[in-house]
Amino acid sequence: MTAIAAPLRRRRSLVPRWIMAWPALAWWTFFFVIPLAWIIVYSFGTVPADNAAGPVALDTLSLDNYGESLSEIFFRVFGITIRTAGMGTILCALLGFPAAYALALHVPSRWRSLLVFLLILPYWTSFLLRTFAWRIILAPDGTLAHILKGGGLISGPLLMLDTNAAVQLGIVYNYLPVMILPIYVALEKIDPSLLRASMDLGAGPVRTFFAVTLPLSTPGLFGGLLLSFILAAGDYVVPTILGGTKGLMVGNLVATQTLASHNLPLGAAMAVLLIVLLSLIVLAAGVVFWVARATTRYFKGPAL
Repeated sequence: MTAIAAPLRRRRSLVPRWIMAWPALAWWTFFFVIPLAWIIVYSFGTVPADNAAGPVALDTLSLDNYGESLSEIFFRVFGITIRTAGMGTILCALLGFPAAYALALHVPSRWRSLLVFLLILPYWTSFLLRTFAWRIILAPDGTLAHILKGGGLISGPLLMLDTNAAVQLGIVYNYLPVMILPIYVALEKIDPSLLRASMDLGAGPVRTFFAVTLPLSTPGLFGGLLLSFILAAGDYVVPTILGGTKGLMVGNLVATQTLASHNLPLGAAMAVLLIVLLSLIVLAAGVVFWVARATTRYFKGPAL
């Protein structure tokens, strides 16, 4: 048996380990890399002068689309996009961390699976339909208006729809579960004995939270911040449905150039610029996170 098993082990050792990940690599390549590469190629093309709605001409490649994209309007809208996505991400973190903390550390284990299921249950419904439902809730004489009038908080119609506040609310509603789940996974992996040891050494609940729980949950918090910010910054549905003319974000600019103006190369260039700028912001955030973590480990020990 040993003589037979040895050649099999040698044969398995010749197979690259990454080959087991080929289904995920194939999915990632087909649905992400190839479309992204095609968008980059289109961003260097031109629109035929005789047929603006026709196919993109790729016989002569140029950087004119990027020069036209780098305008004052684009950077102004990009600033609005970063502000809206950043504020939505912060609100998701402020609401999501307590929810994940309670779910991971204070809810009995027999109820956690049910609550996690209820948390992701809205994602079984179309993103578009869930966002459209908020137009009914936020209508001037809608559900929320009747509740506020009944409580004596407002006396006239609710003037929240088609505003930046409605866009912010839609972003928080749609991406709050994306924030909660990574934090919940990180908190659930914390060994309860570490929290009891902190208490035994004289630390109170507040000090235990800031000295043990919060540092150990930072990978999940950073993951939630990253996912929520990227999804919110690239969102097109929420600002279009809930913001109207006041919900302008970069996604709306790309959609306008692609669908309304039929200028696919210019829309592709704007999309590439958005990806590049978001990548730089995420890279800077990653560097800050790494420096902060390294500094904490240096002053408080490798256990954190």
